[in-house]
Amino acid sequence: MTVVVVGDVGGCSEQLKRVVGPLVAEPGTVVVQVGDLVDRGPDSAGVLAFVRERLEGDRRRWVQLIGNHEAPYVGGESFWPEPLGEAEAGLLRSWWLREWMRVAVAVRTADGEELLITHAGLSRDAWRDLGAPVTAGTAAALLNTRPEPLLFSYEGPLWAEAGQIYPSWLGGLERLPFSQVHGHSTIVSFDRRTWLCEERIRWRSTVDWQARHTETQVPGGRFVGVDPKHGLAGAPEWAPLVLPGAEVIS
Repeated sequence: MTVVVVGDVGGCSEQLKRVVGPLVAEPGTVVVQVGDLVDRGPDSAGVLAFVRERLEGDRRRWVQLIGNHEAPYVGGESFWPEPLGEAEAGLLRSWWLREWMRVAVAVRTADGEELLITHAGLSRDAWRDLGAPVTAGTAAALLNTRPEPLLFSYEGPLWAEAGQIYPSWLGGLERLPFSQVHGHSTIVSFDRRTWLCEERIRWRSTVDWQARHTETQVPGGRFVGVDPKHGLAGAPEWAPLVLPGAEVIS
């Protein structure tokens, strides 16, 4: 099996179809999309139609996570000035109620590394609030019980910033118990090719500028950021995170 992790789409349907469409057609591929399908870009409705076709076809091959931009339609605080139409909002609500949209998923890579995948990542404090799970599978299962107020907190897995999460795992006695993959925010500006983080995070990090991914090592594991920052018109070049030989474990 190959697991393909797709970062924030943000209403950019053309980029989603062009890059992810061919991958979905490959047998044995499972797509995990980290949320923020909608808003900002030109075609949120087109993005939702693309994902709907996959979810209604074979949900074993498309795992949809919730982002902060989906949250207002399922009980979170409203914040975006241009709300979706009722049909699109209703679609998101139906996915949430039917559990077609999750908070988290756990993946095991070909070399045995466990990855927790959420929209924004799990800080040390959020991990403690969750009961300090020791495996990515347990963390995903707990997050998928939709714990409130953690879920909609600005320090929770839909809203926390990378620049807040990564330093939380430096120092102290607790090491990162499992690696994580997230979207939502990044520690660089891809367009300007500059860093947006403190020096102690920068020297632990590497960037794939073409794919628009970052990787940051902390004691116990790593964080991989996959938000391509499409903006209003979509990134000119980007790629999902491809994990050959991986499997979904929770």
